[in-house]
Amino acid sequence: MQKSGNDFKSALQFITILPSGENPHFSPSGMIRFFPVVGLLIGALLIVFDLIVSIFFYEGIVVLFDVLFLVAITGAFHLDGVGDTADGIFSHRSREKALVIMKDSRTGMMGLVAVVCTLAVKFAGIYSVKAYCSGTTAMLFFLIIPAYARASMIFGIKYLKYGRESGTGYDFFTRELEYKDFLWFLIPVILSVFIGYKFFVINAVFGLMVFVILCFYKEKMNCITGDMLGAMTEVIEALLFVVAGMTMF
Repeated sequence: MQKSGNDFKSALQFITILPSGENPHFSPSGMIRFFPVVGLLIGALLIVFDLIVSIFFYEGIVVLFDVLFLVAITGAFHLDGVGDTADGIFSHRSREKALVIMKDSRTGMMGLVAVVCTLAVKFAGIYSVKAYCSGTTAMLFFLIIPAYARASMIFGIKYLKYGRESGTGYDFFTRELEYKDFLWFLIPVILSVFIGYKFFVINAVFGLMVFVILCFYKEKMNCITGDMLGAMTEVIEALLFVVAGMTMF
């Protein structure tokens, strides 16, 4: 129990700016399974934040603040991965050169475009969810989508090899993940049942997006890095909000 608590605190400390207690023992391989739980916490805080801001502002401004909240609560950690990944993968250089470009702290034009587009898609998706879903359904989407997005990293760690000999994500790949590492992901999946028939859509689209992104990474880089995991998280979160707000489903 104590180890699980520490692993959760490690995940909280790693992918959010939320307080995680005094100097929790950093547990890279242990924290992975708790990524969906941290995502649920982010989603719950997003609901509270949205409800408070909605008291004072009109819809468009509320959605803008919601997007900024998701950026802020992660310290733009995943968003930085979007920029670095886009700069590297779309540089049309060799795998080795692309990895060097990703490591560069400077953001190029391709990275900037990718970050802006990701935020724009997320804004449109959240706006659609708030505009076209009932209040309860919208709140459920706010709760589970951040969890799905962060669960995607577990699949990336499971099915692709790490592309560097060191780095932020290196310690996540020190052991082979087992199916029990996916158990906490069942929580958002079970909660998704309560959104009605969109349960099938959200889960099918999530599975398809994870498959497509990992195949793309495999084809372009034949590996994955911490930046690429972060980019996958942001892209899946943005696209799931768009799918959730589609009126045809």
